[in-house]
Amino acid sequence: MINGGTSLVGLLGHPVRHSLSPVMQNAALTSMGLNWRYLALPCESESLDQVLKGLRAVGCQGLNVTIPHKQTIAGLCEELSALAQRLGAVNTLIPGEGGGWFGTNTDVEGFLAPLGVKELWGGRHAVVIGCGGSARAVVAGLQTLDLSSITVVGRRSETLQAFIAALQQDKAPLTPCLDNAAQLNDAIAQAALVVNTTPVGMAQHGDPEAMPLGAEIWSRLSSEAVLYDLIYTPRPTSWLTAGQQRGQRCIDGLEMLVHQGAASLRLWSGQNDVPVETMRSAAATALAT
Repeated sequence: MINGGTSLVGLLGHPVRHSLSPVMQNAALTSMGLNWRYLALPCESESLDQVLKGLRAVGCQGLNVTIPHKQTIAGLCEELSALAQRLGAVNTLIPGEGGGWFGTNTDVEGFLAPLGVKELWGGRHAVVIGCGGSARAVVAGLQTLDLSSITVVGRRSETLQAFIAALQQDKAPLTPCLDNAAQLNDAIAQAALVVNTTPVGMAQHGDPEAMPLGAEIWSRLSSEAVLYDLIYTPRPTSWLTAGQQRGQRCIDGLEMLVHQGAASLRLWSGQNDVPVETMRSAAATALAT
């Protein structure tokens, strides 16, 4: 029951009506016995600074941030985590000691959670399709897994090269590859993990039957490879459906959403025992209705 002691947590973005975060976070808050409520808070870019100050002033316990504010909001934080500084993107805000907000990023943790222990991936090769904002968190996560190399596939050379330059490290070196390059076939054939960060195949975004890079190239993929699609509408996508038919392990974007949300809730509440399964069930049920 909402009462005079109820605290606020929420999501800032535009639009946010479609978000599954309120249903899964409120299910977790109820399970944890916290007198908090999580709301989706639509916010235009020009109002962002004012909204942040207002929410901090009324004692908001924490915020998630989504499109289109993840990069802009970094410049409005009192302090940033090292990861948020590297990515140039914030998805989680925690009340700061100086009266502002501490910005961090739980997308990396959310992405990694379904992949299991890092020892499973040492010396193997990964392919990341796309070089936008989501791909930055994906690559940062993959660079912790001791992979031998990571191929990043993009459509435009200038954008792809800038992405590589911003995130390149000695470990798990990044190799750029245009989506029409001949070497793409070899990269796919060698991949132990392929991650789609593009909206290709998403419901209400072009052709929902479309597959990233087209359907033909995936016949070259090893039967042992793992497919990871950040999309979760439809669930599964055509790309993952085809992978399941080939016997490959498939992970959809709902897992990343649930785990990044759980990581945020741990930071806000100071409690490690967050009911991930409750969050997953609530989000899956909402998707199915």
